[in-house]
Amino acid sequence: MLALPPWGWITAAGVLGLLVGSFLNVVILRLPARLMAQWRMDAFDTLAMEPDATALPPGIVREPSHCPHCKHPLTARDNIPLFGWLLLGGRCRYCKAPISIQYPLVELLSGLASAVIVWKFGLNPVALAGLVFTWMLIALAGIDFRTQYLPDQLNYPLLWLGLLLSLLPMFVLPGTAIVGAAIGYLSLWSVYWLFKLLTGKEGMGYGDFKLLAALGAWMGPTALLPIILLSSLIGAIVGGGLIALRKHGRDIPMPFGPFIAAAGWVWFVAGEWLLHQYMQMMGLK
Repeated sequence: MLALPPWGWITAAGVLGLLVGSFLNVVILRLPARLMAQWRMDAFDTLAMEPDATALPPGIVREPSHCPHCKHPLTARDNIPLFGWLLLGGRCRYCKAPISIQYPLVELLSGLASAVIVWKFGLNPVALAGLVFTWMLIALAGIDFRTQYLPDQLNYPLLWLGLLLSLLPMFVLPGTAIVGAAIGYLSLWSVYWLFKLLTGKEGMGYGDFKLLAALGAWMGPTALLPIILLSSLIGAIVGGGLIALRKHGRDIPMPFGPFIAAAGWVWFVAGEWLLHQYMQMMGLK
C-alpha cells in the first residue's frame, strides 16, 4: 500500500469525494427522471395501452454528460469536479446558459464529507463503509430536495447494507440493527398516521420512514431520538431562514428527507462527542 501521512489520506479522500460528487449529481438529476419514465411505461402496460413515443431520459452510467439546455456534450475539462464550474464562470461554454449551483455544491459537500470520514475513522474498512453511507445520503438528500421523493432504489440498499454490516459486526450488533430499523420505520409511520387522522393531510412521505429505518440499522435505536431532534432543529433553522428571506412560502411543502440525512450523518460522525457535550452541559457527567 502506498505510504502516505494521515493528512495525505484525508486529502486523497477529499479528492475522491469530489469525483464521486460529480457522479452523485448525475444520480440526483437522472434517477428520478428514469424512474418516472419507467412508471409511465408500466402504467401503459398495465392498462394494455400503446406506450407513448417519448424517448427515455438519459441513463445514469452510459450516456455522457451534456448541457441540459443546448444538449452539447461536455469535454473533460468542463467535467472537472468543482473547478470546471468555476473556470466556466457558472455558464455553459457553448450556449452561455447558467449552470445550476447544485453541481459545485454537491461536489464540494461530497469532498468535504469524505475527508471528514477518513479523518474520523482512519484508513480501514469502517471508513470505506462510512464513505458509502455518506455518498448515499447525499444522493438521497439531493433527490428529495429536488423532487420531494426518496427512491426505494437507494433507501433499500442503504437499509440492507446497514443490516448486513451488523453481521460482522461493524457499527452495531445484528439484534440492535434490526430493532433500530423497526423502530425507525414505525416511529415516523405512527407520526404520519396520527397527523393524517388529526388534520386529514399527509405530513411526510413513506420514504422518510424508510430512510430513518436505514439510519436505525446503521446506528441502532439509541441514535433515533437524537437524529429526529437534530433533523427537526435543522429543518426549523433552514425553513425559518428561507421563509424570512422570502425564498419559500409558508404553504409550500418542504422535504424532510434532507434534514434526516444531514442529522443522521452528523450523529454518525460526532454522536458520541455531542452526547458527551450535552451531558457535561446538563451536569450529568
